[in-house]
Amino acid sequence: MNLKGRHLLTLLDYTQEEIQYLIDLAARLKKEKKEGIPHKVLTNKNVVLLFQKDSTRTRCAFEAGALDLGMGVTYLGPTGSQMGKKESVKDTARVLGGMYDGIEFRGYKQSDVELLAEYSGVPVWNGLTDLYHPTQILADFLTIQEHFKTLKGIKFTYFGDARNNMGNSLMIGAAKMGMHFTACAPKSLWPTKDLIDRCQVIAKTSGATLSFTEDPMIGSKDVDVLYTDVWVSMGEPQEVWDARIKQLHPYQVNAKLMKNAKPTAIFMHCLPAFHGLDTEVGSEIAKNFGHIYPAVKQGELEVTDEVIESKQSVVFQEAENRMHTIKAAMLASLVEKYE
Repeated sequence: MNLKGRHLLTLLDYTQEEIQYLIDLAARLKKEKKEGIPHKVLTNKNVVLLFQKDSTRTRCAFEAGALDLGMGVTYLGPTGSQMGKKESVKDTARVLGGMYDGIEFRGYKQSDVELLAEYSGVPVWNGLTDLYHPTQILADFLTIQEHFKTLKGIKFTYFGDARNNMGNSLMIGAAKMGMHFTACAPKSLWPTKDLIDRCQVIAKTSGATLSFTEDPMIGSKDVDVLYTDVWVSMGEPQEVWDARIKQLHPYQVNAKLMKNAKPTAIFMHCLPAFHGLDTEVGSEIAKNFGHIYPAVKQGELEVTDEVIESKQSVVFQEAENRMHTIKAAMLASLVEKYE
């Protein structure tokens, strides 16, 4: 498999075989790292990380992965570049493309990461946009494969806002890999019809199925994976929290839903998660909304502390796998073959 020069903007651009290759390459790199086998095969390369949105896992995964591969890394945070302010995205792309061998972008508009890819002349990796989060899905699927030894046929349900970047990307990935995907959410937060239609066409080839329900008990019945994400993106105003908690509190992943799934089911979350009073946001939510919505009175929003701390939770293995899969994505796009 030769993916040299390829961008990673959305998994819509990748075949089932290419996605599986990246997951298997990540598994190999993870094994090598655990066994202390160095793989600094890109010592003459440099990458830049262009962040409009802060992130613990995405930044650390790209930096640690690049360093493991022997590359130099430059981090440009939300105030670290002039892109979109004093310099256009096109000009930024050409400047960075002349200095670096690859560009990671984490920000808002999907059109921005696409412009970087069009004009930079080097591989561009999408670390998150408002529409897609492909590197997270690679980590999620590696984690599922580690637990179930396969992706094909896995029954997977996503709870919450299924129209956000995670809901979109998980549906795309599941359709590509032959999984049985369910979006469990209010109908107004299901993925768009256009994206559903595209994924249905893909599913016919892979053997995947896509379903949609507003009932959490139907969504959790006999599934292998229960997945959720934060209900509100970071930085959104207080009034958004009010509306989203009212809309989504019935979709909190709790012990009742876990019990309704298969006994072997696992819980997944891309993190950060609100599951207690030990964060500023969790404490504020409990103070402002706990008397209205009992489900969130302990600062537990999309998932309860009981579930995320249970033996069925694989969220921290999933978080570690961000590094291994991102490393695989960078390596595959920068070399013709990894011996």
